[in-house]
Amino acid sequence: MAEQRSGRPRLSSPATIADAACELFFERGYEATSIADIALRAGVSRSSFFNYFSSKSDILWSSFDARVDALRAHLDAADEGPPAVASALRAFAADFAPDSLALAMANASAMGLEDELERESAIRTSRIGRSVSVALRRGGDPLAADVTGTAVGGAVLAAVRAWAAAGPGRTSLARTLDDAVAVIAPLLTPRGTVHQLRLVVSSADLDEALQFYRDVLGMPEAEAFEGPDGARVAILDAGRATLELANAAQVRFIDAIETDGGRSDALRVALEVDDADAAAEALVRAGARWEAAATPTPWRSRNARLRAPDGVQLTLFQELGPE
Repeated sequence: MAEQRSGRPRLSSPATIADAACELFFERGYEATSIADIALRAGVSRSSFFNYFSSKSDILWSSFDARVDALRAHLDAADEGPPAVASALRAFAADFAPDSLALAMANASAMGLEDELERESAIRTSRIGRSVSVALRRGGDPLAADVTGTAVGGAVLAAVRAWAAAGPGRTSLARTLDDAVAVIAPLLTPRGTVHQLRLVVSSADLDEALQFYRDVLGMPEAEAFEGPDGARVAILDAGRATLELANAAQVRFIDAIETDGGRSDALRVALEVDDADAAAEALVRAGARWEAAATPTPWRSRNARLRAPDGVQLTLFQELGPE
């Protein structure tokens, strides 16, 4: 017996068909629902269904795929590499409203969609990844472009899943995507001709220095080598390396904030830590001298200044984040 629905007949539209499909997915499961079932529930003919969607899966992904096409067009028209990717991702996430895909991701188990979403998500991850890779290959390293493209594709789908899981419309996809891309931000940073910053310190007592920097401060040993006549060297991982260049006025400004009348050396090592107070106190117990206790700065960090046993002037800084 044909299924009957009471009330005013629905007007044919993509939204009407999508609503009917999602109702049936909840009731019967994705696999057990046919296109004929969806057309009947929506009150449209099969031909009307195919005016809007090419398949059952297309009901969920058509709006998303339109955004992927726009992302690809944005990247194809751009001349720059990483900046173009960031701009295209912002456009992708702008005004992303809850739809059938978000509903499906939030209710994948109830709708019997887990395998379907996993399979189709992998296809979209690959599509986005290829588009980003092509954009980054222009003047860039092909291997790095492919790796970065794959990471960006994964970040986009992960952000959409997290946004849907939080409750479609309750959070901003743009903000969630920013958080996802931040995880892979180093891959999107243009590489210059300098690939590593390494500070070389001459230590009269290498074992003492290792105990101070590696064991107390917590900088993992990346490599270590021995040479003739007792020569030894250890290379410690210090996380991300940057080179801060400051003029004399900026140095005076920093000294006035970080210290009580202290002065910066021409070369000063600044290390980001999770807790500036705790790290500084641990280093003082290990032989460092206080130059200034931890203090908050106008740029939302907490900075402590020390003199290491080997004479290196240290600033330990803790990023406090927004107020």
